[in-house]
Amino acid sequence: MTNDATASTASSDNAPVDFIRARINRDLAEGRYTCVHTRFPPEPNGYLHIGHAKSICLNYGLARDYNGLFNLRFDDTNPVKEDTEYVDSIREDVRWLGGEWDDREFYASDYFDQLYEYAEQLIKAGKAYVDSQTAEQIRETRGTLTTPGIESPYRNRSVEENLDLFRRMRDGEFPDGAHVLRAKIDMASPNVVMRDPTLYRIRHAEHHRTGNKWKIYPMYDFTHCLSDSIEGITHSICTLEFVNNRELYDWVLETLGVYRPQQIEFARLGLTYTVLSKRKLIQLVKEGYVRGWDDPRMPTICGFRRRGFTPEAIREFCARIGVARAENLVEYGLLEFCVREHLNAIAPRYMAVLDPIRLVIDNYPEGQVEWFDMPVSQDGTIPGERQVPFSRELYIERDDFRMDPPKKFHRLYPGAEVRLRYGYYVTCTSVECREDGTPEVIHCVYDPQTRGGSSPDGRKVKGTIHWVSAAHAVPAEVRLYSQLFTVPNPNNVPEGQTYLDLLNPDSLQTITAQLEPALASLPAGSTVQFERLGYFCADPDGTPEKPVFNRTVTLKDSWAKQENKA
Repeated sequence: MTNDATASTASSDNAPVDFIRARINRDLAEGRYTCVHTRFPPEPNGYLHIGHAKSICLNYGLARDYNGLFNLRFDDTNPVKEDTEYVDSIREDVRWLGGEWDDREFYASDYFDQLYEYAEQLIKAGKAYVDSQTAEQIRETRGTLTTPGIESPYRNRSVEENLDLFRRMRDGEFPDGAHVLRAKIDMASPNVVMRDPTLYRIRHAEHHRTGNKWKIYPMYDFTHCLSDSIEGITHSICTLEFVNNRELYDWVLETLGVYRPQQIEFARLGLTYTVLSKRKLIQLVKEGYVRGWDDPRMPTICGFRRRGFTPEAIREFCARIGVARAENLVEYGLLEFCVREHLNAIAPRYMAVLDPIRLVIDNYPEGQVEWFDMPVSQDGTIPGERQVPFSRELYIERDDFRMDPPKKFHRLYPGAEVRLRYGYYVTCTSVECREDGTPEVIHCVYDPQTRGGSSPDGRKVKGTIHWVSAAHAVPAEVRLYSQLFTVPNPNNVPEGQTYLDLLNPDSLQTITAQLEPALASLPAGSTVQFERLGYFCADPDGTPEKPVFNRTVTLKDSWAKQENKA
């Protein structure tokens, strides 16, 4: 059987042939389908996360690689939990990741009339019946993996009685829970999913698209396969938890005698130091453990976007992990690596001081200000320059100074000479300390002949540190994010605890940093490198008077490794 879309069947030469592509290649070669047609079918009851990103990249990537078609479909069958807020956010996230669906945006609710007709068709064929047991009774009689289920006392109702009850359910005559429509399959099936699954339930609730038209709503398993069939989907790609549902997927379509796509399952994404359960993510948001769905600590796509992750980096991450049949836990560090690699190529460089200590150049003229033209990238790959002011008093990082430095410390200490980035050579002459001995002000002298960071006499210094003019510095709130959980697998909870006990109390640290002036005017969402410190993203909470930046990802810190060895 073939779908009726038309497009080239050639796959990309660069696409790796994983088991899904191998199956698609076989289906095309055998003539089962003539055009690859995939879909991304989220339920609009929450925000998308990194696991959904893998599915988006896979489904859209297959359609792209085979010159096929891609649908965005909202499986909106539960009006109690769904909202247009989620629809809007899903659209934004899919498009941000690079997915394009042209005019093929669909909703399961588009098919409610047709689904109802299919349900009546099953009743008339003796393949479905109205069950008047309670939900608890249905659960109790479903059986276990080792014992068969028990048939409902209502299983052998006549076709006429079933049709009458089902139509009265549709018309709103009964309260929620009074009846359900079940498929009539096999209560002794070794696959528990096939033990007369529920197809429709009564739900007196307003739907975000159909309003109060319907008093009954189809179940996901009944809706999903028929929506795929109606849309002409060729390959229904889903995660492994649906492997047992494939038998029901095929049963519904074959029993109704309609077009049948091929369901293929792959392992869903597991990411260290993260939970991807929708229930757990909702709890984190609603109970205030995070600031919202777009909190940069959340594994949501909108959270990653606010943190400064790029769609290119997420797509590269999904490409690197590939698709597999076996569940596995991917290191969060791989995601950060992909982000770091992309930002290294595109992020302009600026100077900021996160933990400032004052540095005074005693022989620099008071009141004098110089403006240095600095490139936004060292190698010129990112065009542009910005002007940075230099004055007698500067801020430097506290960690760039030591009173008693360890071996191989090439930054500033009493008597040491360092290069101020793009500025001058300075030598530490004295230090003002607090009563507890903590350095408070560093005094230096500068060599006026070293403007621009080089010496005419050819002398070399090993240390280069960044700085910000104290008189021109812009104070900013900087949010330093780390892993949300303290253990690699927060889903593996020790006895007597919940995953909430594994939350990292230090996952967010907020500090006041000092920035070079150009950073104050960056629009929200701009991602930059704070030289020598990491990559940071301008947050929507900020203003030109008080910018806010989120740390996206750190730089590789070879000095930290060296200090650990000391």
